Amino acid sequence: MTTLQLQSALGLALLCALAWAMGGFRRDASWRVVAGGIAGLIGLAALMLHVPLLRAGFALIGRAVDALARATQAGTALVFGYLGGGPLPFAETAPGASFILFFQALPLVLLVGALSAVLYHWRVLPFVVRVLAAGLRRLFGLGGAAGFSVAANVFVGMVEAPLLIRPWLARLTRSELFVVMVAGLATISGNTLVIYALIISPVVPDAAGQLLTASLIGAPAAVLVALLMIPGGAVTEGEARGQIEAPPLYSSTMEALVQGTTDGLQLLLGIMAALIVFVALVALGNEVLQPLFGITLQQVAGVLFWPLAWAMGVPANEAATVAQFLGVKLVVNEFVAYLDMARGGAAALSDRSRLILTYALCGFTNFGSVGIMLGGMCAMCPERRGEIVSLGLPSLAAATLACCLMGAAVGVLTPP
Repeated sequence: MTTLQLQSALGLALLCALAWAMGGFRRDASWRVVAGGIAGLIGLAALMLHVPLLRAGFALIGRAVDALARATQAGTALVFGYLGGGPLPFAETAPGASFILFFQALPLVLLVGALSAVLYHWRVLPFVVRVLAAGLRRLFGLGGAAGFSVAANVFVGMVEAPLLIRPWLARLTRSELFVVMVAGLATISGNTLVIYALIISPVVPDAAGQLLTASLIGAPAAVLVALLMIPGGAVTEGEARGQIEAPPLYSSTMEALVQGTTDGLQLLLGIMAALIVFVALVALGNEVLQPLFGITLQQVAGVLFWPLAWAMGVPANEAATVAQFLGVKLVVNEFVAYLDMARGGAAALSDRSRLILTYALCGFTNFGSVGIMLGGMCAMCPERRGEIVSLGLPSLAAATLACCLMGAAVGVLTPP
């Protein structure tokens, strides 16, 4: 094992210790949680990254993403013409100048949303979720509603997963509720996974497979950190102790297609609005900071997040760059951070550091997502509004650590 891999291994221990410290050094924290979490992280990542058959699957996933992108472009070219990727009526003077994010990349959300709804209606996604939930039960003893929600977060967002267990939300323990919230922020949805893979594929080999791996190992990472901070995630008594089934949402395949497309449209518009507002806010902050102090928000993040970057196994001379990306993800969102990667912001990083960063960015760990999650969960469970709100910022901190654990796990398995 190389020095940098040992650094990542040490970082795993330090990040777990930090999570325990942030929870107040609770004595009821379980060693089973730590052992199960580390085993789940390293074992699952090793399978996905080093088993030849699964590695070959990455190429298939990548081709599937490309096929989805080409299919979407056929629709956008028809509707938007050259703005949507159709033939240009003029000569392109600057390479890439004709690419317009909203018209050519983001509409992929619509197609993926429709296909996801169909797979849900055909019971494909619920079956996979049950398998993942069974794995979490064996690793952590986490079952019932909380385990089902965490497993669902591998494919759906931080509001949709709790919605699947809405009847049980009021009866979850405080620890289980925290686990559900942390998992919602430490993973990404299938819709955004495909978009991010398309964006970073020029700079990250096997981008789709890597992000799928990140989303899968995000589940045990989230449970590990959450139960270190607020222990006691035993199976809830009563109905939640039994096996949870995903409720039927659609009466037919056609309804699933229509509703999935509608939901995708709402997500598309939400992404557009969030990108405009948060990028503008960061630019506004830099307009204030640079004349007064000669620094930017990204440079501040480079200092504050440097220890986390180092703990993931990034060399000291590259840690500041990785830390800036972590800061952009927290203050703005992971979408902008991945866009910066694709546009050359991570060009100075080694391949190993870029891979670690890809995993560390794979989560909805930003202030905007916390607001979305709190709004959705408070509406679903108004009787626990105060408790849900009080866990908002702690869940953001825990999810940030969980994403860093994912980066450190990959660092252990990836030599320079």
